[in-house]
Amino acid sequence: MSEQRSPDGGRGRGRRRFLGLAGGAAAGLGLAACGSAGSGTASGGASGAAVRPGAAGASPAPSAPRENDRPGNPEWRIGNAGPDRAIEGWADRVSVLPGESFGLHVSTTAPGFKVTAYRMGYYGGARGRQVWQSDRLTGTKQPAAAVDKATRMVSTAWAKSTTVDTTGWPEGSYLLRLDADGGAGQRYVPVTVRSASTAGKVVVVNAVATWQAYNEWGGYNLYNGPTGGYPTRSLVVSFDRPYQYADGAGLFLVYEAPLIALAEQLGLPLAYTTSTDLAGSPDLLKGATAVLSPGHDEYWSPEQRAHVTAARDAGTNVAILGANCCYRRVRYEPSPTGADRQVVCYKTSYQDDPGFKAGKPPTNDFRVAPQADPESSLLGVIYDGYPVDAPYVVTNPGHWLFAGTGAKAGDSFPHLVGVEYDRVNTSFTTPRPIEVLAHSPVVCEGRKSFSDTAFYAAPSGAGVFASGTMRWVEALDAAGDGTSGADHSMDAKAGALTRKVTENLLTAFAAGPAGKAHPPQDNVAAVYGTH
Repeated sequence: MSEQRSPDGGRGRGRRRFLGLAGGAAAGLGLAACGSAGSGTASGGASGAAVRPGAAGASPAPSAPRENDRPGNPEWRIGNAGPDRAIEGWADRVSVLPGESFGLHVSTTAPGFKVTAYRMGYYGGARGRQVWQSDRLTGTKQPAAAVDKATRMVSTAWAKSTTVDTTGWPEGSYLLRLDADGGAGQRYVPVTVRSASTAGKVVVVNAVATWQAYNEWGGYNLYNGPTGGYPTRSLVVSFDRPYQYADGAGLFLVYEAPLIALAEQLGLPLAYTTSTDLAGSPDLLKGATAVLSPGHDEYWSPEQRAHVTAARDAGTNVAILGANCCYRRVRYEPSPTGADRQVVCYKTSYQDDPGFKAGKPPTNDFRVAPQADPESSLLGVIYDGYPVDAPYVVTNPGHWLFAGTGAKAGDSFPHLVGVEYDRVNTSFTTPRPIEVLAHSPVVCEGRKSFSDTAFYAAPSGAGVFASGTMRWVEALDAAGDGTSGADHSMDAKAGALTRKVTENLLTAFAAGPAGKAHPPQDNVAAVYGTH
């Protein structure tokens, strides 16, 4: 399940929910629905200046604070998306190292277009900085997508429109904006310039597998097909297609960009990677101080989970800033454009998966047999269901993460819990000691439960934090009195609370093993009345 805000952050353009995710379909989707959950710019700093393809768009910055001192370009935002199919595209690499190139595959009804690359960050509130712009490129209407008969996977075989050289681009999360001739339309293409080393840094993970799982471009995703039903869903999804939502940005703008802005505003040493890179690189997190899972990070491979767990066991802090994290078990396979370009997740049909038949792990939910391994063993909390919309209730205001918030016991922040939530549930494997900071009552399709924000310490001293709500990262941008409907009606008080707690969290996590510096006081018995 997921929620989405419009690309301008939900202010003035209304909110959208993804298609095909009605609560009534939860049982068929294999989700933990409420009825069954819980059981079992140019170099030199000239703002807006353009540079030629292949030229150095920005001198490499040794640290995020210096990069974010550069002038930003608020015009990165799309103001004229245009009609469907006016222009759209995809990158043939999810991520590249600085200086590497990737292909851009674009389809447009216009005779030409330009590409502008924006690095997303803080930049004094501008949130983006232009690092490169192409010459005008010839536009072509590319062929229709293909749908694989066996797996209902949608993919395109579009010709490469241009090659983009990232020489001089700083590490970070990028949105490429495609601008069709004559203002015919605009779209984004996301790409990550990843870090070769994460030692001594806080690692931002772009949750690209989850972006793709919900991507309904071409009429199919891992939840439904053209009929809107689970039986016609894709069993495999491909990165060789544009993103349907948020004008091509996928889930990035709601669930990740606010967190990146805050982390870079704080001046923390950051590294950037993606879920696919974590899966393929056992040593990628070696020496990292912390790894950040953003607002919606549902789809993990067993390799990614093993590598994050190993990092935790070596002293790397883990922050889960969403809910429904590490819930679906996936496998990556190659596409015609390269390795790890397809995400396989058969869910309840895992027995039909050729990979499973060949002896590979099932692509179903982590908590479900065979090979059941509930996510709580890593996260401390476990996914408990959807949909909910409830106040966030502070119950442990003396906790160090609430320092400076002014929060008192019982303080309530409307709408901050939603649409999915996690809780501490000791009927599943739960690391101890674990401390509950907020214990928020919810009623989910008639079932009473709780959303928990929790913190535990691993034996290595690593701290693990889980927000317990999918709206945590979105709330970082919440402002006003909530009556506009933006940010799911969360108000400035929710924004101030989540920003301060996240600031405390990131600052402590960047300093070293937070479980050692701030040992948790187990309070599960006091909170739940049970051991």
